[in-house]
Amino acid sequence: REPIQALSMLVLAVRRTASKGRRIVFRNYSKYLKGKSSFRRPVRSTFQATRFFSTEPIVVPDLGDSITEGTIVEWVKAPNDYVFIDDVICSIETDKVNVEIRSEKKGLMTEHLAEEGDTVEVGAEICKLDTSAAAPEGSPEPAEEKAEAAPAAESSTPAPSAPAAPKAPTPKAPEPKAEAPKPPPGSRSETRVPMSRMRLRIAERLKDAQNTAAMLTTFNEVDMSGIMKIRSKYKDAFLEKHGCKLGFMSCFVSASTKALLAHPNVNGQIDGKEIVYRDYTDISVAVATPTGLVTPVLRNTETMGFHDIEAEIAALGKKARDGRIAIEDMLGGTFTISNGGVYGSLMGTPIINPPQTAILGMHGIFKRPVAIGDSVEIRPMMYIALTYDHRLIDGSDAVLFLRKIKEGVEDPVTMLLDL
Repeated sequence: REPIQALSMLVLAVRRTASKGRRIVFRNYSKYLKGKSSFRRPVRSTFQATRFFSTEPIVVPDLGDSITEGTIVEWVKAPNDYVFIDDVICSIETDKVNVEIRSEKKGLMTEHLAEEGDTVEVGAEICKLDTSAAAPEGSPEPAEEKAEAAPAAESSTPAPSAPAAPKAPTPKAPEPKAEAPKPPPGSRSETRVPMSRMRLRIAERLKDAQNTAAMLTTFNEVDMSGIMKIRSKYKDAFLEKHGCKLGFMSCFVSASTKALLAHPNVNGQIDGKEIVYRDYTDISVAVATPTGLVTPVLRNTETMGFHDIEAEIAALGKKARDGRIAIEDMLGGTFTISNGGVYGSLMGTPIINPPQTAILGMHGIFKRPVAIGDSVEIRPMMYIALTYDHRLIDGSDAVLFLRKIKEGVEDPVTMLLDL
């Protein structure tokens, strides 16, 4: 029993000392063992104790539907950095969007298991955390822990007032980055950079759409004078009541929703040898970001008013431009609207976003002479284009669908009266 008790005491001492990261020196422990025993010999061993009992790996979480791997583009936390719960550890680029990997535990980052530029699969270990390490002194306390500590502080007896803490120094503004040297006049140098995963995926999907769908484009033009007068008259009251600006997208989304419900083929899709029809409308809105084009989805637009649409578009657009768009925000979609008019486009032919069967292209508003009755007037006009999959949508359906959108935008009262 004595050798067993001695070894138990030894293991306990090792664990306690290792948890503090101290160096342990074993000398002669034969004095703890009496009698004849194979353990009775002097031992001298020196090693650096580590907290191996509490080191836990961080794995790549589920990145979304059909995404099995991604590329690490940036490590936010370096080895020996302390990580709090919900801190961003790294950023992983997938085929659809950049995903911030956040920690579900707090601890000390001990090592990276992958480098920037490495491709990692879902479930793979990318780094390790020492969850038994204490936060360094002076580190900011997470907001969640502050919130939990607040009720306890209120219920306790107030402590004597302490001298005010010195005011934190104002952070220094980051110095502007030095501009890259300009090539000398007449230079013919070339630079090659790898395509991002998102750009590669966009290229693949666009080419697949061209190779699969029988795409055809039909055009029309919209007189924007009516909706522009409404916007000019009510934009201030709209902003004051709903907290978002009144734009043209809400009108086009509402008009497209009415047209989709009136023409189910445009709202459907081909799935093998079957056609899928839907009684709801989820409209994807194309948003340009620094890393590529993304299409967040407005869901159930048939139940949304103008203010709901404008608020949702503003929120999704900001998330996309800030790189915080989630995979869930882009899943699905039964129809897409692409607004090239914000860049001054006069006319273009958009490409279908598979597996959808149609896409609406909006363009710039330009004043042009148009025939109004028997007279010629200058009106703000916009060309609109509908690219559709001719395998499912007939030409007559496409033309009537685009006319429905034109009528709704030119006279929004028809949408309010469900005409």
